[in-house]
Amino acid sequence: MRHISKTFGSMAALKDVSLSVERGEVHALMGENGAGKSTLMKILSGAYRADAGGSILIDGREVDIDGPQAGRHCGIAVIYQELSLAPNLTVAQNIFLGREHRRGGFTDRKAQEAACRDVLARLRLAFPPSTVVSRLSLGERQLVEIARALASDARILVMDEPTTSLSLLETERLYEIIADLKAHGIGIIYISHRMEEIYALSDRVSVLRDGRYVGTLGRDEIVAERLVAMMVGRDLSSFYKKDHRPAADRRTLLSVRDIADDVRVHGCSFDLKAGEVLCLAGLVGSGRTELARLVYGADPRTRGSIALDGRALDIRRARDAIAAGIVYLTEDRRRLGLFLEMSINDNVSINVAAGDAHGAGFTNAVKARERADRAMKTLEIRATGISAKTGALSGGNQQKVLLGRLLETEPRVLILDEPTRGVDVGAKSEIYRLIDDLATRGIGVLMISSELPEVVGVADRVLVMRDGRIVGEIAAAPDQPITQEAIMAYATGVAAVDADA
Repeated sequence: MRHISKTFGSMAALKDVSLSVERGEVHALMGENGAGKSTLMKILSGAYRADAGGSILIDGREVDIDGPQAGRHCGIAVIYQELSLAPNLTVAQNIFLGREHRRGGFTDRKAQEAACRDVLARLRLAFPPSTVVSRLSLGERQLVEIARALASDARILVMDEPTTSLSLLETERLYEIIADLKAHGIGIIYISHRMEEIYALSDRVSVLRDGRYVGTLGRDEIVAERLVAMMVGRDLSSFYKKDHRPAADRRTLLSVRDIADDVRVHGCSFDLKAGEVLCLAGLVGSGRTELARLVYGADPRTRGSIALDGRALDIRRARDAIAAGIVYLTEDRRRLGLFLEMSINDNVSINVAAGDAHGAGFTNAVKARERADRAMKTLEIRATGISAKTGALSGGNQQKVLLGRLLETEPRVLILDEPTRGVDVGAKSEIYRLIDDLATRGIGVLMISSELPEVVGVADRVLVMRDGRIVGEIAAAPDQPITQEAIMAYATGVAAVDADA
């Protein structure tokens, strides 16, 4: 791709961007949300037309990609972060959707399923072509998307945040598949915000910022400090903040004792201090989210007690927790958190609108606008205005809208489940700043994260879970900082179980 530009009205989304991909290469494309990554890939796939003056060459020959069908004919396939499968159709029907095998004017299902088996076998997938997609896990659906790309004889494969919804085992399986695709000469453009994936997979990394090409790093040049500086224009030393640093004698805010559902969580106890950032760490399936949902009342518990400021709470549902001052940011903001078709204004106010409604039951539009304006300013939400639909925002800005809604309830305890999942490095830095500001104000923050550098960067104390139990506690100290190695030792069972944790 040479000298690609794209304008929408008066806004320049891309300005003279060039990108090259070699056979059998994983070329990572990084940048903040709004940097131009998606626009560049939509031009490559034919969803957008670039402005005059640029060109796209495949095998040294210039091609005219004037639509998605032309992109497919050129061997370009895109696997988007939001999967595009039809859940009511079978695996075979999805893989050949729009280019069905025909015989006598009708779909030849036998031939189609036979061709599908070949592709599934290449990916070593165990489910049959007749499986209805709705019965598959998110990770399996991601692999079906890859199978669809292979069945179309893709030579250039774009993967947009492919591991966002995958477990550790599914991610490892994806890595194996990517290695196989490389060996078969397929060029892969890999979009991700996760540094560990970039280190593990990339042969080269190119960075966009504000619609412009910043530079490309070779494999031996890929280090976090350089990438962050290229993406956001500042070095890694300002990335995490811990200005609040709670003293050891701070009062206990939240006390949880012997809480369990006896299926996924087994008798967990912990305290959260005012102004503390307490992280729950552990491998996927260790019970971190399940524990948080029990505390919040989203799931029923079989036993256990919860107290706030020494006062026992009877939390049976989420409404009880909110009323007590405990709020929860879900790990799945699109499905369980936000109302995507509603505006920023409505999303921010929805938990508290009843409190200032007019006597006849009408919402107070003035108060709602004040809340939305405050959220946009305080959280630096980037949008055209408070009436913008939430579903049209970037992942980082969606997360900020959800945080804005929770903060309007004036919480005492904030539970954050994977708060930076699927957001760019700039938005991550802003979320870390917000977490630090909240802790400085005395709010207790209980945070779940699968990214160990993030846990080390923001936590004052870490509780490590394994098999539904808290098996270790690691507290930051001047002479003994929290380390990834210490966390993994507990998470994998290498370290002995701490009975006092």
